[in-house]
Amino acid sequence: MEGIHPWASWTWHNGQWEEEADGAVIEEGLVRIHLNGRELATFMCTPYHLDELALGFLRAEGLIASLDDVRMLNICPNRNCVEIWLQDLTIEPPSRPIITSGCGGGITFDDLSARAQPLPLHTHPIITPEAVGNLMRQLQEAATLYKQVRGVHTSALSDGERLLLVAEDVGRHNTIDRLWGQALKQGLPTEGKILVATGRISSEMLNKAAKMGVPVVISRTSATSLSVALGHAWQITVIGYARHNRFRVYTWPQRVGLMKSF
Repeated sequence: MEGIHPWASWTWHNGQWEEEADGAVIEEGLVRIHLNGRELATFMCTPYHLDELALGFLRAEGLIASLDDVRMLNICPNRNCVEIWLQDLTIEPPSRPIITSGCGGGITFDDLSARAQPLPLHTHPIITPEAVGNLMRQLQEAATLYKQVRGVHTSALSDGERLLLVAEDVGRHNTIDRLWGQALKQGLPTEGKILVATGRISSEMLNKAAKMGVPVVISRTSATSLSVALGHAWQITVIGYARHNRFRVYTWPQRVGLMKSF
């Protein structure tokens, strides 16, 4: 399976060794993105479906708005670089990247302290408490790479009832870019959708969610102080520790039917 690297291993279990000769681990590699002939970014990721990852990253950084902005995209044969040429050849890669808290060191050129336009609250509630646990269950069932080798994050876009797009990667921030890349290729609007993820909700993930117009972010794990502050400022509902029948709401619980503010 693409994204998986075969590797034998041995397990100590109940007082004896067990060999797994046909075992495997998740792939991780260093990938560069070149834009208009210049290096844009280098980061760790799972080196598969790199077109979706690169397109999503460019969209998240505001360098493209649609596939119409892309003149050419080429993936190197050894899968360690993606070369992209835009229709506008005058666009140059930004400088001074910010290394974020993402797995492997996420990267963005955004100033996360900059003010973003808050997302409207008039559509609450847009998801029921029961649906939160149901979406997390669907996410776990859809994680094909995780079922094979573990050690990988999964994210998805949902309409509140079912998963529309699913992405997996060693970096949780990469999964969001992959989702946006898939959405661009399929012509699927991201506005008003729900983001479901397995990894910690970081400020970078909230920033990407805000740009996508996603009003609800759900994770199996926790949120950071900055992501909660950004969620409150941008009117994004942040939900953590989502399980079958239990979850924690950090911001804007109105969208889940609780008419309180904190």
